Amino acid sequence: EVLDEAARVCDVGVTTDEIDRAVHEACIERECYPSPLNYYNFPKSCCTSVNEVICHGIPDMRPLQDGDLCNVDVTVYHRGFHGDLNETFFVGNVAPQHKKLVQVTYESLAKAIEIVKPGERYREIGNVIEKHVRQHGFSVVRSYCGHGIHRLFHTAPNVPHYAKNNAVGVMKAGHCFTIEPMISEGTWRDCQWPDDWTAVTQDGKFSAQFEQTLLVTENGCEILTKRRNATGLPHFTDKM
Repeated sequence: EVLDEAARVCDVGVTTDEIDRAVHEACIERECYPSPLNYYNFPKSCCTSVNEVICHGIPDMRPLQDGDLCNVDVTVYHRGFHGDLNETFFVGNVAPQHKKLVQVTYESLAKAIEIVKPGERYREIGNVIEKHVRQHGFSVVRSYCGHGIHRLFHTAPNVPHYAKNNAVGVMKAGHCFTIEPMISEGTWRDCQWPDDWTAVTQDGKFSAQFEQTLLVTENGCEILTKRRNATGLPHFTDKM
């Protein structure tokens, strides 16, 4: 519901500060706390990552422009538990190659979710994601992983999104974690701004990301943060 409010205001001319305000107010209205706010001194209630920003972008007064990609990452703390998800939104008229980047990024997440079940190794998630992404000429950012989440915002296990990783552990019923692939149209290498938060692509090319929080069940998994509409698909599909 909170991410739906972000999607509603994300448009040409809107600042990411305004998106952050909408997210914050939506949290308060639902008796939630925005988990990112003051987390290791993060100054805002959500992350807004535009174009070459991979993740952890800090909302500011920059108006969104026609053709931008804007990822909004929302985590809420409600009744003792955190729930973490994000989507990449189209802003105005987006170039075909960037639409493809967003589509492939979402597909890679969906394919990874398909293998989540008791007995599956966590390291297999990265193999599934990178295989799909490389077929389309894109790359997987390696510096940031999915993570365990429940009463703690970030905890074990680490869930890398790239192939041939060294993740340890096997999924068991009751495990709760995120998958959140960050996919770049150019190099997988990243660098960080002096604010010590904002991660950007080293070559300045666009990136996209999607995330869900998953609960491993006896027979597969439940997507705890799935969009509450008829299809459960992310907002960008409404504009394809």
